[in-house]
Amino acid sequence: MERNKQIKNRIIAVLFALFVWQLAAMCIDQKILLVSPVEVLKRMTTIWQVENFWKTIWFSFYHIAGGFLLALMLGTILAALAGRFPWVETMLWPFMVTVKSVPVASFVVICLIWLSAQNLAVFISFLIVLPVVYGNVLQGIKSEDKNMLEVGQVFSMPYLRRLAYIHLPQLKPFILSACSTALGMAWKAGVAAEIIGIPDGSIGKQLYFAKIYLDTDDLLCWTVIIVIISVLFEKLFMLLLKCGYRRLERG
Repeated sequence: MERNKQIKNRIIAVLFALFVWQLAAMCIDQKILLVSPVEVLKRMTTIWQVENFWKTIWFSFYHIAGGFLLALMLGTILAALAGRFPWVETMLWPFMVTVKSVPVASFVVICLIWLSAQNLAVFISFLIVLPVVYGNVLQGIKSEDKNMLEVGQVFSMPYLRRLAYIHLPQLKPFILSACSTALGMAWKAGVAAEIIGIPDGSIGKQLYFAKIYLDTDDLLCWTVIIVIISVLFEKLFMLLLKCGYRRLERG
């Protein structure tokens, strides 16, 4: 019942946002500056006919998703090492602070010197997500119940069983929080990298040329597509993660 009410409230909020958008477009009355949601919706019905439309979506998706997954794995490993060895946390501290503080655009420009534009989104998504995952998982490790850890040691539980039944359940809220936050950041950073690097066959390139040619319909249409893909990927990934935890809890 509560969930149905929440869904209803969100639908009302979306409709209100669309109404404000439509009202703003009518008041401005300049398509170059702002097109209405109705016009964007019309363009959505035809944009899939653009040459290599699906290849463009796949190109950006697997680069950004790949960067996110790499950061999730490495961030978790580094956090585990930092939780076990304090000197590792100390050595990693300046790197994590730097990555969190430096603007994405600066990293993109610097990385273009080292990497090809085709692989830029992977590295930038990885770079932005890494400190988020690392910080959350490390906080979770530091918050673990020491009594539970001692029980595992007393009964000489194998490492994999301790990981599955002691560590992962306690880290659940921290991992879920990290993934929920990092997924959106990965798409923002990845697409921003594509807009600057302009790799062939990417959504970022489509956005860049839509801006150059003042094609506001396509600009907003591709933006809506990014939002849809990002939300769907986040929902699917979080669902799979929660399903994995449910299977783990059932033993």
